[in-house]
Amino acid sequence: MPEILWFSLALLLMAFSLAWAVQWLNGNAGYVDVAWSFGTGITGLAYLLVGEGESVPRLIAGVLLLAWSLRLGSHILKRVIGEGSEDGRYAAMRERLGGAAQPVFLLVFWLQAGVAWLFSLPMWAISQQPDFIPLFVNLGLVVGVVAIAGEALADRQLARFKARPDSKGKTCREGLWRYSRHPNYFFEWLHWFSYPLIAAATAPHWPWLWLLPVAMFLFLWFVTGIPYTEKQALKSRGDDYREYQRTTSPFIPWRPRQ
Repeated sequence: MPEILWFSLALLLMAFSLAWAVQWLNGNAGYVDVAWSFGTGITGLAYLLVGEGESVPRLIAGVLLLAWSLRLGSHILKRVIGEGSEDGRYAAMRERLGGAAQPVFLLVFWLQAGVAWLFSLPMWAISQQPDFIPLFVNLGLVVGVVAIAGEALADRQLARFKARPDSKGKTCREGLWRYSRHPNYFFEWLHWFSYPLIAAATAPHWPWLWLLPVAMFLFLWFVTGIPYTEKQALKSRGDDYREYQRTTSPFIPWRPRQ
């Protein structure tokens, strides 16, 4: 494996260790999500900048990755700083673990560093590809733009709904949220199809790159996304959210059921 890959992993582990120290001081483990967004983006951009492959796919992948990383990282950072309280996932972990919380959080932060490294690897493959297939590169660009714009729109619609004084205890059914209970997660998943498409000319690596959207789906569907969000929504919104579950697609936007 090229030395740059090992070097970037070491840097990510150091950066996430610093983020862990920050949460130790201020009691908010949400900074791990900020570090993941920015860390994945910076690492992938570094690969694309130093790569010697064809410039067109490197440029397009770099623009998409930069836009995704800046938007998502700044959105999460604003939420972590603005809300003033720790995300319920991490607060529950902290309470359950008691005195063992900090060592476990350190392992969680290091695990997230490893995940950031894995999700940046497609950029290394793109940075090395000697040729590209215009149709697939253009398709990857379209998918990436739609995904980033869709996720930004979903986040903005939800934030606007939550800012209303009459929204407490109610479920957002406006805009994209009328067609999916988690449109932001759907578009985040869709975004990770962009890079395997752009990398279609990297024959030895290409089949493996499709594990990227598969992994993101598994994380969102079973681990860090939907299960906990749904649990918290049922706790805070009760029957209103149960009705929302009955009528609205859990993930892929679709026409509401009557």
